[in-house]
Amino acid sequence: MTNVSKRSEDINESITLKLNAKAVALAKEGQKVYNLTAGQLPYRPPKELVEAIRGELDFLKSFQYSPVAGDGELLEKLIDYVETSRSISFEDYDHRFAATVGNGGKHVLANIFAALVNPGDEVIVFAPYWISYPQMIKLNRGVIKVVEASIYNAFEPDLEKLKELLSDKTKAIILNSPNNPSGVFYNEKWMKSFAEIIKPFENTYVISDEIYYELNYYDPRPTYFYQYDRELLSRTIIVDGISKSLASTGLRLGYCIAHEDIISAIKKIQGHTASGSCSLIQRALLRYNLNQIDEYLSPVKKHLRENSLILREVLRENQLEKCWYQVTSAFYFLMDFSSAPIIEKFKKSEDDQTDYSVQICEQLLEEKGVAMVPSGDFGLPNCARMSLVLPKDDFRDAIIALSEFLTRE
Repeated sequence: MTNVSKRSEDINESITLKLNAKAVALAKEGQKVYNLTAGQLPYRPPKELVEAIRGELDFLKSFQYSPVAGDGELLEKLIDYVETSRSISFEDYDHRFAATVGNGGKHVLANIFAALVNPGDEVIVFAPYWISYPQMIKLNRGVIKVVEASIYNAFEPDLEKLKELLSDKTKAIILNSPNNPSGVFYNEKWMKSFAEIIKPFENTYVISDEIYYELNYYDPRPTYFYQYDRELLSRTIIVDGISKSLASTGLRLGYCIAHEDIISAIKKIQGHTASGSCSLIQRALLRYNLNQIDEYLSPVKKHLRENSLILREVLRENQLEKCWYQVTSAFYFLMDFSSAPIIEKFKKSEDDQTDYSVQICEQLLEEKGVAMVPSGDFGLPNCARMSLVLPKDDFRDAIIALSEFLTRE
């Protein structure tokens, strides 16, 4: 019998990877599959970044260790970019802010939790949430507290519930806006109220996961609580990276900016687990003008906006208006099975609250060749996440097939 750690046994397998593997297997068997599980853009990175990578291949330094926290010049560049893009200044404080680079946003977040969370510390997450947040909290023996949301308020977290959960035990709050998996960002009114609520809790950090910041395709742009109350920036950890905004998930470069004491703790952990991230990508990123991101993403955003309109159109044609809400950012949509006729085929009784999202997604894939990600691991029952990145014709065919499945009685 394999004697593995209790820690590893407590961590759930990623359902995203599991369903994607099944979709790939069916496609290899010759079945037409519409894979809506993608967590990445199917585009090449900007040609300027690709050329910058090529240009660094002749230099020895591109193949050697980087400093644990990252190349100093790159760290300054990332800080400047966040200041400019979020209209803030890190110079307006008594203490110093610093940055660190990791092997993707996920690695950076794992380091943050390891640096902050002690056993028994409470961490508040907003559902629906990215599936790795709870697993990372569990790895560090933190206590997860969930603020729920639903399609009825377009997945905007309930701030009254947040008030109930906040206490002196709250070590951190995770804020992911624009949000994976809902495809919405929390508006200005919500952010201002959030700032007011958390301000008295001076020992509570906010981990602001902004990895989809640049991927909004309806005005206005996302804003953040610390832009309305600058004092809160001192206990905010801003997380971003190039995976989504530069279609570079495989290049594995994420970063965070925070109070220098937090960055110092993260550096110590990273120094003993992974050392510095890829030198080649760091040096290439130094050559890339981050202010070109909007220009690069312009056709991508147009495509996502058009697919979101196809989604609305097809759902309305099939009398599935209750399943629709307006997505504005990232590249996801949450399909609410509980608002569609299909749920009646699974429920055992009128008041049955069982989460059937896995069974529904498996049947949908087998019968219609549409692959989606069940929502249980996102903290939301009887929903599934779809990606909006497929080519328009394929995407329309996928949503038509999905609608036929959902309306079957």
